[in-house]
Amino acid sequence: MPPKLKEFLQRWAITTVAVLAAAHMVEAIHYDHNWRGLLVATLVLGLLNAFLRPLILIATVGLLGAFNFALGLRVAIVTLPLQILSFGFFLLALNAILLLLVSHLVPSFHVDGFWTAFKGGLIISIISLFLNSISGTGNARIQMQRGKAAPPPNRSDKSNDGGGNGPVIDI
Repeated sequence: MPPKLKEFLQRWAITTVAVLAAAHMVEAIHYDHNWRGLLVATLVLGLLNAFLRPLILIATVGLLGAFNFALGLRVAIVTLPLQILSFGFFLLALNAILLLLVSHLVPSFHVDGFWTAFKGGLIISIISLFLNSISGTGNARIQMQRGKAAPPPNRSDKSNDGGGNGPVIDI
């Protein structure tokens, strides 16, 4: 099997499991108990995430950059935490909008409102991140290692380092 096809099928299966979990966790997300409808819905969601989502994100980052340029450097730096928080909320809202769009495009898949889609999108994102990190699909990696930590640079006194053994967590 070609590697690109294998990765596509893995991502599609992960998205299907995540949407299935969201449908069981959020009462107002449902499908017509037809696997074909669920598979079509997750395929459409994957296509929207692959093609439409990057375009929306590029436009949003461009608008945010123009906004920061208009604000000036000092004000942009002061408002940076609020901008990061609002951009994070925007990403979650974008997930909800795409889930609602799938609901309108696929007749056998139903989402009852924005906040339902918001909860479902959050669940789908968390489960997909977890499953992608376990399977090694995509760029999601959660890795924990236990090893000897490197001593800090220019440190001559090594008597208080406790041997340098400690947990190292790479995310």
